[in-house]
Amino acid sequence: MSNFMSFYLVPAAIAAVAVVLLLGLVNMMRGGSPNRSQKLMRLRVLLQFVAIIIIMATIWVMGR
Repeated sequence: MSNFMSFYLVPAAIAAVAVVLLLGLVNMMRGGSPNRSQKLMRLRVLLQFVAIIIIMATIWVMGR
């Protein structure tokens, strides 16, 4: 279980945060809708929270 979490879930969570961050930055640089940028940044914060939970759960499972 810890191998699955550390090799698949953690990188997937980090990649999801990075993709949403880049989408938000690209939208801002192109002068896109501020409303869309705001939604993407809110999604990024949510995904960061999920990523932290996954990382902490992985550390907890590896310590058992």
